[in-house]
Amino acid sequence: MEIKNTEIYGFKAAFRGMRNPMDSWAKSDSYYDNEINHNQYIIGNNDMNLAQTLIKSGSEHCKFLRMIHVSADFDMPRYFWSEFDTYHYNTKNSCSTMHKLLNNNNPITLDMFETCDEDAYLWNEIIVRLEEFRLDYKELQKTTKNKEEMDRLLLRAKRLLPEGMLQLRTIDTNYAELRNMYFQRRNHRLKEEWIDTFCKWVESLPYADELICFE
Repeated sequence: MEIKNTEIYGFKAAFRGMRNPMDSWAKSDSYYDNEINHNQYIIGNNDMNLAQTLIKSGSEHCKFLRMIHVSADFDMPRYFWSEFDTYHYNTKNSCSTMHKLLNNNNPITLDMFETCDEDAYLWNEIIVRLEEFRLDYKELQKTTKNKEEMDRLLLRAKRLLPEGMLQLRTIDTNYAELRNMYFQRRNHRLKEEWIDTFCKWVESLPYADELICFE
């Protein structure tokens, strides 16, 4: 499980828009540091104080956080996605099991799944069977190209597929949504997935302590 290729943008527009309701742009003291911190956006004390005041006032007052966009690649188990999908403000593009589970030149191996050590002995038969489906599928591609047989193999593979299979998704979200998710998931029972992977990643984002995790 990992989260990588993180990109963040929108700080300047978010903090400019934050001051629109009171026409207080002249009080803004944030800026891009082009020399020392390689074009990093530096939030000034005035802007940070206003931002945290708005955050403490409730989600309807800190709409500016929605304008700080975050994209990243999440390589997480399928059961993680069923919980992640309860949050509706994110956009995501997934690697497709429909198109690539069997139509793949790489063997199906154990490292494509998130497993528990005490259950490792159960996995061998499933992995072997899925790999047999893949090889049969690739053989049909090269020979008869029988769509009905190929579709049947894919159906059998998908119904056999464990929830522990890792699936890569590219996520587009924002600081407001991450703040909501962070406080709901920071004590979750799925510790490795939510606390050790997702929450640690959130905490590593720029100004996470001051904006996302701020209480």
